[in-house]
Amino acid sequence: MKPLRMPTSTLNPSKSKSLALAPDLLPVPDSARKKVLTAFCKTADIRFKNLGLLNLSFVHRSASNESNQKTNNERLEFLGDAILGAITVHLLYENLDRRPEGDLAKIKSVVVSEDVLSGVARELQIDNLLILGRGEELSGGRTKKAILADALEALIGAIYLDSGYKSAFEFVSRFISIEIDRVLENRHYRDYKSLLQEYCQRVFRKYPDYTLINRSGPEHSRIFWMEVKVDGQSYGPAVGRNKKSAEREAARLAYEALVESRSL
Repeated sequence: MKPLRMPTSTLNPSKSKSLALAPDLLPVPDSARKKVLTAFCKTADIRFKNLGLLNLSFVHRSASNESNQKTNNERLEFLGDAILGAITVHLLYENLDRRPEGDLAKIKSVVVSEDVLSGVARELQIDNLLILGRGEELSGGRTKKAILADALEALIGAIYLDSGYKSAFEFVSRFISIEIDRVLENRHYRDYKSLLQEYCQRVFRKYPDYTLINRSGPEHSRIFWMEVKVDGQSYGPAVGRNKKSAEREAARLAYEALVESRSL
């Protein structure tokens, strides 16, 4: 994507006390945590004047609930979500000047989706920085897409409060530009279950039917085989570490086969 001009008129959060959190509401990281946060800033190529604000972006509500703290990353996530959307729209508008509004909206919905944002969060190793409650930790919270995506949006909100819109713009554009290119080159994540369902409803006026064929392995490392039937034709079996991933793979096999057969 071509380089962008930064908007010249931007809100400076340092001049608006209502946007910032009072210092006494921020969870203060200890020296060990500060080292971890500093290392993260170096890896992510960002700067933070207030490490307490950065730390807050990783505090899940399950942790604040269990410790009776007043703050978690939900308000930062709310702010970051809006900023992420504005920056993404700016990038799309400036770079894809020949695309109609409908196309831009579809691309935006993909690049700011939970699947994409959680993938970016994992690449930044945000999963290792999350502060979770014990119950959420035991239930695999560090791998949950919603928690990872929310933490990334909270980080964007924290960058905005700490350093302003320009810094947030530079951070977001680094990964969102890559995701936009992936969409344009058709290399992005695709929700094949939804695509297959829409295709089946449109062409056959019925829903795809998924069947568990087999499963094996110990409880902590199960393998699942799923099959999907579309208009009497079976596709698969597809393999996955859980039922959902096996269903997604079966949907991919069916959808690609159906689209290819229609194009012949």
